[in-house]
Amino acid sequence: MAYRFSIILSAVLLAYGFLVFHLYQIQLVKGGYYLARAQSELSGSGDASANRGAIYFTDDKGSTLPAAVNQQSPVIYAVPSAIKNPTTTAAAVAPIVDIPAATLVKLFSKPNDQYELLVKKADQSIADKITALDITGVVADHEPERFYPLGKTASQVLGYVGPSASSNAQIGHYGIEGFYNIQLQDASDITLTIDPNVQIEAEKILDDLVAANGATGGSVIVEDPATGQILAMGGDPSFDPNDYGASPLANYINTDVQGVYEPGSIMKVITMAAGIDSGKIGPDDTYTDKGYLDINKAHITNYDYTTHGPYGAGTTMTQVIEHSINTGAVWAENQTGNANYLSYLQKFGFGEKTGIDLPGEVSGNLSQLTVKAPQVNWDTAAYGQGVAVTPIELVSAISAIANGGVMMRPYLNAAQKPQQIRRVLSASTASTVTQMMVDAVDLAQVANINGYALAGKTGSAYVPNPAGGGYLNLLDDSYIGFGPVSNPRFVAFIRLNSLPVTSLAAESVVPAFKQLSQFLINYYNIAPDRTTDNVIPNCKLLLCGQ
Repeated sequence: MAYRFSIILSAVLLAYGFLVFHLYQIQLVKGGYYLARAQSELSGSGDASANRGAIYFTDDKGSTLPAAVNQQSPVIYAVPSAIKNPTTTAAAVAPIVDIPAATLVKLFSKPNDQYELLVKKADQSIADKITALDITGVVADHEPERFYPLGKTASQVLGYVGPSASSNAQIGHYGIEGFYNIQLQDASDITLTIDPNVQIEAEKILDDLVAANGATGGSVIVEDPATGQILAMGGDPSFDPNDYGASPLANYINTDVQGVYEPGSIMKVITMAAGIDSGKIGPDDTYTDKGYLDINKAHITNYDYTTHGPYGAGTTMTQVIEHSINTGAVWAENQTGNANYLSYLQKFGFGEKTGIDLPGEVSGNLSQLTVKAPQVNWDTAAYGQGVAVTPIELVSAISAIANGGVMMRPYLNAAQKPQQIRRVLSASTASTVTQMMVDAVDLAQVANINGYALAGKTGSAYVPNPAGGGYLNLLDDSYIGFGPVSNPRFVAFIRLNSLPVTSLAAESVVPAFKQLSQFLINYYNIAPDRTTDNVIPNCKLLLCGQ
């Protein structure tokens, strides 16, 4: 009996000892950590990261791919109040965590300090070394962290999760993480319209383009014009949301929605659409091009005036688009009338936000076009200088032409439904302008793809001087196009920033558009809409070659 009692007593004492040890571990060794975690929970964070909803991309088959998920990440911290010898401990820990021993001695010498973070998102090998030291008061543990499996891919669309400026809470910053922060914190997953295959290819094309041309940066957008779904959106330079602190703040900015630029000759498409839809001009209307014009003491020339000279009498509006003639765009705007022209710019959504579900969207700037503005303001606006747009505004406007004159709201959350904003143009006008853009592609023979009718337009514009008016001796080159025109499946936009004035869009962004278009045609298995590969410039059928 006494023997059995001794066994029971020993078991009780052992269990009690284990309990005391466990309480010691919790209260002293890990007490600061759990206290910090508890305080974080009260401030709205805590383990919320472990339950934060995931973000997914969607491919053309409807399959999803994780773009932002939660995982357990090693963390190394100290409980200074439990460290007996700060100097010895610092000497052992310093080479592992790559923190100077002197700095650690100061941290470890705080007698009432319950928690000091040493390494966040530590490598597992480092955590294993800390564990092997088995030093009381220095702990390797795990905590939930946001993880982005594709690294930099679509980083400006996704954003990142990081500390709140006002508390210890982990919240979404920028992109989808910021825009849908509350929904994601409520553990609701979000599936995006972004197609990972299109996104990766579009970013690769853009990155190669920026590097090859020595640009300061660039951007790309691919949209389904019939629905407004964004299939790809990216910028260069970007950042890795897994290590966002390694990149400058400017890299977080999504310039497709948070930045403006002067679009240059792409605006000629809008100018023609306004004139044709208002009944003031037609694609075959003519004027006499001298190669230049003078207005309000300003001298306006065609970009190719020194090499080509004037196009002369009988220059048509279609030829204005084909050859990107500045004076022809001015003539078209003058025929349309300033007030009428402005109303169409506004119908196209310039000067207003598109409503895309991303944070920080800004609107373009039409402030130079007022009733009292000099005529030169209207004339330069006709070919895309003196007015500013966001890339997403421009994509939405051209998408309206591709969509038979109907503008759709661009969106990223696949749970949303396509939303029609308004009819901008008649279907007839949209078809006419589309054909003018097709003629431009066919004539230039740079963006064309055999078997497909593609519509497109280049844009080169001087970069405004942010230091005090005027323009820098630099160009922004961009190209936007869609296809196939019989049933447009995509609108693609590519832009390069701050290029030398000797740069030619036809040699940079146009080939990149063709490369991206070819990928999209192959990826979506889009059937040809031309029965012959022979292209007839200026043909009047919508599907040239048929």
